[in-house]
Amino acid sequence: MPKMKTKAGAKKRFKVTGSGKLKRKHAFKSHILTKKETKQKRNLTKSGLVHKSDEKSVKQQLCM
Repeated sequence: MPKMKTKAGAKKRFKVTGSGKLKRKHAFKSHILTKKETKQKRNLTKSGLVHKSDEKSVKQQLCM
């Protein structure tokens, strides 16, 4: 049987933390920033964690 391949898109978007959680970036920070408040843009810069309900599918895409 062939080897499992990781999804290239998931490989670029997610990183695994030391405790095994998945780190991600927030959306809505690429363009149309004039109508967004400074506080919102600052909070979107920070990284977040993948929600518990989505972890299984992301780990599957990363072949974990």
